[in-house]
This record gives sequence, C-alpha cells and structure tokens, in this order.
Amino acid sequence: MSAESLQVYVDGEFFPEQDAKISVFDHGLLYGDGVFEGIRFYCGRVFRLGEHIDRLYDSAKAIHLKIPISKEEMTAAVISTIAKNELQDGYVRLVITRGTGGLGLSPYLCKKASIVVIASTISLYPAEYYENGLNVVTCATRRPTHDSLSPSVKSLNYLSNVMAKVEALAAGGQEGVMLNTEGYVAECTGDNIFVVKGGRISTPPVSAGCLDGITRKAVMELISKEGHELAEVNMSRYELYTADEVFLTGTAAEVVPVRTYDEREIGEGEPGPITRKLMVEFRKIVETSGTPIY
Repeated sequence: MSAESLQVYVDGEFFPEQDAKISVFDHGLLYGDGVFEGIRFYCGRVFRLGEHIDRLYDSAKAIHLKIPISKEEMTAAVISTIAKNELQDGYVRLVITRGTGGLGLSPYLCKKASIVVIASTISLYPAEYYENGLNVVTCATRRPTHDSLSPSVKSLNYLSNVMAKVEALAAGGQEGVMLNTEGYVAECTGDNIFVVKGGRISTPPVSAGCLDGITRKAVMELISKEGHELAEVNMSRYELYTADEVFLTGTAAEVVPVRTYDEREIGEGEPGPITRKLMVEFRKIVETSGTPIY
C-alpha cells in the first residue's frame, strides 16, 4: 500500500490520507491536549496490543479525558485500520485528542474526544546503526517533573522531547539522553535506556522520570529469561560513560545499541554480546507473538 493511498481512521470512518482531517479548533492542536500510543505489528500480528490499549486508557484517565469507545472497540479500530491498508509489518500511531472546542483553555468546552488511527510502514534508524551503534549526547532540556505531568502519561504535548531531539541532532548525535531535575538519567528523547557493566544490567526506574515502556518491559523479561542480573536504579552520566554496553529500547526503535556517549566510546566502541543477543531474542518474540490481524 503506497503512502498516497493510505486509509486513515478518524472517529469511526476511513478517509484517504489527504482527506483525513481534524478541526483547527481541536484542543489537541491548540494545546497539545490529548494522548497517544505508538504500536508495532510484525508478520500480520500486533505486538502487545492489549498493553498499549491499557496504557492509552490509563493516560487518558490521568488527564481526565474520556475516550468515547470501549477498549474492545479501540482494539478493533486498530486492527481494521491495518487490515484496510493491507499491511503485514509496520507501525500504528493511535491518537486521542480532547476534541473540538472554543479558543478557551477549559477542556469542558470540548464535547467529545476524537480518535485517529494511522497505520503505515516505519524505519526509525538505518540498518547501519543497529550494526554499529548510535552516537548519543546529553541534552540540556530536562524531563518534566512528576509534579507537573507524570512521565507515565503519553501526552500530545511532546515539546520537551522535540527540543531535546533538536539539541541532540545539532550536536551530531542520533539520540539524546534527557536527565531529570536532580541530574539523574531519565531516558532518551524517544527511548528507554539500559546499561551493562560486569554482566549486570541496569535501567532507570520510572520514578526517575522515564516512561514505563512496553518494549522496555519486554526486554526486561528477556533479560530475566537469559539469566542476567537486572536492577532499576538511579544512574548518573558516569554510569553511562564507564559502561561495557549501552542500548536503547522503544516501540519504533526496538533494541538499538549505543556506540558513543558524549564522544566517549562505550566498551570497545561496538555493540557488545549481551546487546546483540537481546536484539536477536527480541526479534524472535515480535515475529512469533501478538494479536492476529487477518
């Protein structure tokens, strides 16, 4: 299915890509008022769809946004959008906006939330980065604090991540590490982060300001299955600088190694054995599990 002929789900109907629209008065556009999920599907199966749907509804509840259809109907909307576009492998962006209202800030001006489902293909990083690793840098932009907006909410207001990405690219990196207000590592602009040192694997806890990523959880399960020691701990940049291996996880990125951090080589300057093994094992589970589309 070509990009020109993509069919997009908007509030219960399908529209060609060029005709899929929301109002300029939608609070998702005006105020970043809404939530989203990024979901992957492989070999005709949607990976961990139930977990994504649960997290979507949790995010919506946290910002007092009522989704106008049930979880079962939302699941059907995702699957039907993929099927409508005749795709086997790709990415779904599921967006819930507050809906159309006036120019005032009050969310109660919006009578009904809008639902948008886009299914397409995706390749976040070129193959060379999975083979050789990413160059990652520290960003000055910090993760939002828990007292402003919980990092567990996948909000449409992603400006801090966007600004951090701008910094990373300007510094010659492919990704950027975001710290929390205490100076501990939280996550990258779009991925969770893991560190390997002496065979022991660690990752920042959700309390540090990272998203409790679904790919993060899947990889943590693989780490336990492989028999590695795993801990969720606060870590500074020092732990990354001196790591044997560093890798990132995310729905779009999957599992991707880090080659350098702030111009310091990680380990031997190439993906390490634990990272490579987890990349292989993750690929196996995504290709053999998930909710059938067809």
